[in-house]
Amino acid sequence: MRAPRLPDSLVLLLACVFTAAILTHVVPAGEYERHQDPGTGRRVVVAGSFHAVPSKPVGVFETFVAVPQGMVDAGSVIFLVFLVGGAFSVVDRTGAFAHGIEWLSHRFRRRSHLIIPLVSVAFATCGALEGMWEEVIALVPVLLFLSRRNGFDALTAIAMSLGAAGIGSTFGPVNPFSVGIAQRLAELPLLSGLWFRLVVMLLALAIWVWGTMRHAARVRVPPVEGDAGTGAPPSPRHSIALTAVATCFAIYVYGAVRYNWGFDELSGLFLAMGIVVGLIGGLRVSGTTEAFVDGFRSMTYAAVVIGVARAIFVVLDHGHIVDTLINAMVGPLVGLPRSLFAVGMAGVQTIVAFPVPSSSGRAVLTLPILVPLSDLLGVSRQVTVLAYQYGPGLVGQVSPTDGALMAVLALAGIRYEAWFKFAVPLCLALFVLSLAAILVAVAIGLA
Repeated sequence: MRAPRLPDSLVLLLACVFTAAILTHVVPAGEYERHQDPGTGRRVVVAGSFHAVPSKPVGVFETFVAVPQGMVDAGSVIFLVFLVGGAFSVVDRTGAFAHGIEWLSHRFRRRSHLIIPLVSVAFATCGALEGMWEEVIALVPVLLFLSRRNGFDALTAIAMSLGAAGIGSTFGPVNPFSVGIAQRLAELPLLSGLWFRLVVMLLALAIWVWGTMRHAARVRVPPVEGDAGTGAPPSPRHSIALTAVATCFAIYVYGAVRYNWGFDELSGLFLAMGIVVGLIGGLRVSGTTEAFVDGFRSMTYAAVVIGVARAIFVVLDHGHIVDTLINAMVGPLVGLPRSLFAVGMAGVQTIVAFPVPSSSGRAVLTLPILVPLSDLLGVSRQVTVLAYQYGPGLVGQVSPTDGALMAVLALAGIRYEAWFKFAVPLCLALFVLSLAAILVAVAIGLA
């Protein structure tokens, strides 16, 4: 008997928005006091300041209004999707991607199984360095083309890109948007615990790559004879276009690590890159403009999905129940033994990641509460940051409230339940690994 098909991504997210609205009628409202943190420049909660506030349930009309408000809140990400999508459409129009993939497929025609680990390592590195996630959306057409050329299915393409980027972002030691902010909030030196995190990340990536290759071997169809291309290297124009893409990412990674660049800077970089590539690639002004517009059009659904996903948090925040949920989960951790407290923190962070998918938002919300508790119970602050970092990142791999995930699946034509069936066993294994790593960190007194 076949499993029932889940509704479309947009319908599923809208259902989550209305579920959040219902919760505002049931869960008591409450808030923590907040203050400006000079180290991070963000507003953080004051530990022990939770108090009840007047209930503010979200009505039906307010719930619909939360959707455009979510799009406004996610504006930087949405414009990133449009502009990066437009830039990649320009590069694709020049033929650079097609020729580059054909050349790569020809070079690996007898060792195409190596494409999965190589691509996975590349995306995991980007995830570890700058938290790559939403940026993968615009790469979906290229990834699907690469997979088809080598006999892999769409799910393999997303697993070795978005999935691997998620592993790097979750377990990486230097991501400035997650572990960097968390260590500043915990008053720890940046890059402290680097080698411990690096070892755990390599183990996690090995598990993910193994699962991806196992799936690919099961569903792979041999490439049609001749699909691997002629083996001729890309032309000078195509080489310049591909070099421009790689350079753009390299500049952004440097800017993110060195200057805390965000989505707006990446959008600007790719807008400039698309214009330059279009003119150098012979598209002229009119052809470049048309390619940008085609890219915008192809990314519309993904952008809407991201905005609707953000509306879930908007509803919970308007109903003043996010802090109530956090306080209810943290309370039972007090009085637990050190090891159980550390594991409990990971569990709390994992649950919080569903309504608060932003890693930086979750850091400023939870760490000011958990760090003082850790100090009282004799758990190192580094362990507290590990608990914040590990489990929740795996939620993004399967959460239907994660806009980027749902957008990528929709663009790739992958049903959510198919991805869920693939990813959940691997995420469970990785969650066990993360808990084991936390327990080891507690035992060795990682500081």
